[in-house]
Amino acid sequence: MKLLKSNLLITIGLLLFAFLSACSSGNSESAANEDSTDKNGDPKQELSLLSKDTIPTMDPHMGTDVISFQFIGESREGLYRLGDNLDLKPGIAKDHQVSEDGLTWTFNLREDAKWSNGDSVTAHDFVYAWQRAVNPETGSEYGPYMMGGVIKNATAINKGEKDMEDLGVKADGDFTLVVTLEKPTPYFESLTTRSTFMPLNQKFVEEQGDKFATSADTLLSNGPFLLKDWESTSSSWNLVKNPNYWDKEAVKLEKLSFDVVKDPQTSVDLYESGKVDRTDLNSDLVDQFSAQDDFVVTPETALYYLKLNQTKSEALANNNIRKALSMAIDKSSLVNELLNDGSIVSNGYAPLNFAKHPETGEGFREINGGLITYDVEAAKELWNKGLIEIGKEKVELEILSSDTEISKTLGEYLANQLSNNLPGLSVKLKQVPFEQRLDLDTNMDYQIEIAGWGPSYLDLYTWMDLWLTDGGNNKTGYSNKEYDKLVKSTVDELALDPVKRFEAFLEAEKILAEDVPVVPLYQSGRSQLIAPKIEGVISRPFGPKYEYKWAEVVAGE
Repeated sequence: MKLLKSNLLITIGLLLFAFLSACSSGNSESAANEDSTDKNGDPKQELSLLSKDTIPTMDPHMGTDVISFQFIGESREGLYRLGDNLDLKPGIAKDHQVSEDGLTWTFNLREDAKWSNGDSVTAHDFVYAWQRAVNPETGSEYGPYMMGGVIKNATAINKGEKDMEDLGVKADGDFTLVVTLEKPTPYFESLTTRSTFMPLNQKFVEEQGDKFATSADTLLSNGPFLLKDWESTSSSWNLVKNPNYWDKEAVKLEKLSFDVVKDPQTSVDLYESGKVDRTDLNSDLVDQFSAQDDFVVTPETALYYLKLNQTKSEALANNNIRKALSMAIDKSSLVNELLNDGSIVSNGYAPLNFAKHPETGEGFREINGGLITYDVEAAKELWNKGLIEIGKEKVELEILSSDTEISKTLGEYLANQLSNNLPGLSVKLKQVPFEQRLDLDTNMDYQIEIAGWGPSYLDLYTWMDLWLTDGGNNKTGYSNKEYDKLVKSTVDELALDPVKRFEAFLEAEKILAEDVPVVPLYQSGRSQLIAPKIEGVISRPFGPKYEYKWAEVVAGE
C-alpha cells in the first residue's frame, strides 16, 4: 500500500447532507417495529450505514483507497476471501496445489460461480484481469505494485520489456488456473483476496469501454452483493444480495444502504435517532458515549510514525539523536488524551495482533516486546551525546504533516514534546495539503514527517520491506546491509522455512530499533457506536475495512 490514502479522505471539507425526519405520530414506535420485521415477524435483513465519502472508483485495478476497496470487495470475489481470525476462506477457488519449489500454484475453480449476467466465472477471466492489471496502458497503481516481483514477468511486462502473454498466469481449460511466481512468495495466498487479483469478464469490460465501472449499470458482480443506485458522483447507494452468487445461502443480509456523511456529530445524531446502525466517534465524542453498551473499540493494524530523513539534516544522520527523538515522546498521553479513539501505543515496527510464530503461536509483538519506549532521562543523555558528536549546542528541526485538524493537533503535540524534553531543540511545523505532502515525501524534501502505513497483505514482509535500502517507500536515506540481508532472505532462501523466516523478521526488527529510521508513535483504532442487532461483521486488517458476507441482523431482547 502506498501512503495511507484514507488520510486523503479526512482532508476533504464537510458535505452538507439532508435527511428526511421520521414521521411523528402516536404510533411511531409500533410503526418502527413493523418496519424492522418481515411478514413472519423476523428481523429484516437490512442495514443503514454511513460512508465518509463517495466511492472514487469501482474498477478493481484503479482503486487505491479504503472506500473503493470496500465496495469492490463486497461485490466481487477473487480466488479466496478473508474470513474471521484472518483465516482464508474459499472463493472462486475450491482449493489449490503448490509445487515443491513454491513457484507453481494450481487453483481448482468451482464450476457454479456466476457473473451477475449469468456467465460462468472461468480461469480465462483471471488471466484477462491479471494481464490488465500490469498492462502499462491500464495505468493501475496497485497492479504493478502488488504483482511486481511476485507474478512471473509482471514487472518486465509493466515496463514494456516483455509481451503480455509472458505473464505467469495461464488457463488450463475453463476451471483450472495455473500461476507461476517470480520466486517463492509465502504471502501469495493472502494476496489473492485483494481486488487487484479479482477476475474480470473480458467481453463485458470491452463492451463498456471508458464507461466501465463508472456506474452500477456498467458493472458485473460475482461476489455476495450487487452495487445498486450508484454513479461516480452518488452520495447514496445500496448493496443488495446477489442471487447468482455461488454461496448465496451463507449470505443473510438482503440490503445495505449507504449515505455519505462527513460530520461526526451529524453521524451520531443519525445513529441516536435510529436512522443508521453504526457511526464512528471522533476523540471529542468518545467520552460522551464510552459507558454505553453499544460503544465498541476495534483495534486496527495501521501504524503511524515519524519518518527521519537522514539526508536533510546532520542531526538526523546521527544515531544517538534519532534514538533520543524516539524516546522523548509520551505516547501514552498521545493515544489516551489527544487521539482518544481506540488507538494504542506503538513501540515497534510491526503491529499487535498481526503475525504469530508458526510453531508456538506466540504473537510477533509479544515476542519482541516494546523496543522503543518513553524515557526522558535516557533521551536527554543520548541527545547530549549526539550534540557533542555533531559539534552543536542547538538544533532546529522541521516536522512535515498534512493540514487536517488532527494532523495539525498531532504536529503541535509532537513539537511540544520534543522541544520541551530535549534541551537545545527547537521544532518548526510545516503543514500542507495531503497531495503536496506525498510529493515532498517522494522527493525526500523534508526533515521529519508524520506518516502512516497499513498492510497490503497478511505477512510481516509488508512492514519490513519498507526500510530496505532500495525500498520504494523508504525515502529516509536509511541503509543497513545486515538488515537488508535478513529481510531479503525471507523471500529468498528462507521463503519455504516458516520458523527461520519468522525469526529473521524478529532479528530485523531489533536492528530497526537500534538504528531508528523512523519513530513509532501509535497503532490506529476505531471507536464506534454499533447497533446490538448487528452480528457477524468482520473487521479486516487490509483491503475492505468490513466483510459483510457472513453478517446478519438478529432480534433484540
